[in-house]
Amino acid sequence: MERLIAEDLLSIRAVFFRPDEPFTWASGIKSPVYCDNRLTLTAPKVRNDVENALAETIKKEYPECEVLMGTSTAGIAHAAITAHILGLPMGYVRSGSKDHGRQNQIEGKLEKGQKVVVVEDLISTGGSVIEVVNVLREAGAEVLGIVSIFTYGMQKGIDRLAAADVKNVSLTNFDVIADVAAETGYIKREDVERLIKFRNNPSDESWIG
Repeated sequence: MERLIAEDLLSIRAVFFRPDEPFTWASGIKSPVYCDNRLTLTAPKVRNDVENALAETIKKEYPECEVLMGTSTAGIAHAAITAHILGLPMGYVRSGSKDHGRQNQIEGKLEKGQKVVVVEDLISTGGSVIEVVNVLREAGAEVLGIVSIFTYGMQKGIDRLAAADVKNVSLTNFDVIADVAAETGYIKREDVERLIKFRNNPSDESWIG
C-alpha cells in the first residue's frame, strides 16, 4: 500500500520534488519538496486508491471507530468519502469557532464518549492535527487516533504526537516516496540522501546545492 500510494501521489505531482530549486515555506525554511494532497480529489483513480486505503486502514487499525472527523479544510473531503465507504457518520473541526450562529468549532453531531478517528491529509510537525484532537477531547470524544495520507516522519512531529498520546497511521511516508521517486527516475538516486537530510533537520540547509 505504501508504494502504491507513493506512486499515485508522484504520478499527479501531489508530492513534488525539486531539490535543486527549493521551495520556501511560510516559516522561511527552504524545502526540496512541496505537498498538495488536494490534487488527489481531481484524479479519480488516485482518489479511489486513497479513499479505499483510508477505509481499509481504519477498519484494521481502529475497528471500534464510530465517527470520522476531518481536519479543516484538507481533511474534510477525505473524511466524507471514507465515511461513505465505511457507512459511518462524519463531521469536521474548524480551525476556530464560528463568529455567528451557534459558534460551533465542531461541525456535525458528536456525542460524548463516541470513538472518533481524525482524518488528515498531511503530517509534518503535527501541531495543527493535535489541536483538532484536543478540541474533540474537550468535547468529550474518545479519540482513537489519526489516519493520514502522508507523513514526513519529522522528529518534531513524532515527539508531539507521542506527548499528546495520540496514534497516527499514514498511508505512505517521505522515505518511501523518495525511494520510489529515485527508482522511477523522477529524481537522481544521490538526491535521496539530501532529501532525508532535510527531513531529519529542516533548519539545516547544508543539503542545498
